[in-house]
Amino acid sequence: MSTEALPFYGGQAVIEGVMMRGRNAMAVAVRAPDGQVVLHTQPLNPIYRGRFSRTPFLRGLLGLWDALGLGWQALNHSANIAGGDEGKIEGPAAWAAIGLTLVLALALFSAGPAAAAYWLETALGLPHWAAALIEGGLQLGLLIGYLAVIGRMPDIRRVFGYHGAEHKTINAFEAGAELTPASVARFSLQHPRCGTAFLLTVAVFSIFLFALLGPLPLLERLASRLLLIPVVASIAYEYQRFTARHIGHPLVRALAAPGMALQRLTTREPDEAMLEVAIAAFQAMRVQERETPVPVG
Repeated sequence: MSTEALPFYGGQAVIEGVMMRGRNAMAVAVRAPDGQVVLHTQPLNPIYRGRFSRTPFLRGLLGLWDALGLGWQALNHSANIAGGDEGKIEGPAAWAAIGLTLVLALALFSAGPAAAAYWLETALGLPHWAAALIEGGLQLGLLIGYLAVIGRMPDIRRVFGYHGAEHKTINAFEAGAELTPASVARFSLQHPRCGTAFLLTVAVFSIFLFALLGPLPLLERLASRLLLIPVVASIAYEYQRFTARHIGHPLVRALAAPGMALQRLTTREPDEAMLEVAIAAFQAMRVQERETPVPVG
């Protein structure tokens, strides 16, 4: 089966479960405390299925919301099931948690490196292109270090195991293999459309984009990093989409290799129970896809 002819399928590991997303629908499968697999499916908002989602660069903005909106929704749903009533996060508390997470992430991975590079540029008289390289290097270093550290936590290792199960399931489907735990287990932990690879791509493209801006005062520099996030994400999305569709070409495979390698930090070999959950999520999403009307235009 050719991946060029396939619709887009993506996923995300959540607490004791997996979210699978297609063109028209999403599904979340979670292993409940009693051992049962609990499924939740829903059609995607029409904006995910209309002309906006097919417009180059604009669809990258949907990718951002996909990671934030759908990702948080799936994570919250899985936490409520895995943790029972005690783990529920709803209403204003949920949005406050999203906001705090975004602020901390921006401060750590964007504002921090930008401020450090600015200080080095002014203190040492570095050319702007060198400061841009330093800023990008700090971002990559923080990202890799952060993933390496949290990957040692037992709970996160389980999440990364579900992440591996998600990748294996999509790889198996795209290869036309039978979706059973024994069959899916044979496939790779890496996938070219992974969000981890996307983060690396964003960091690399930001080096080139920010270098083009020239030297800026500190406040303007920090503001530019924030305001240009959608631009960098849109460019990175198109690049990742291209490499995923042409991954069989040797040159494209070489370009995608760093992102694929980085996925080793965010995936673990899943056990059979994790594979069952990922397969259940994928199959439920496919059923919902067939039942969801496709918009015209």
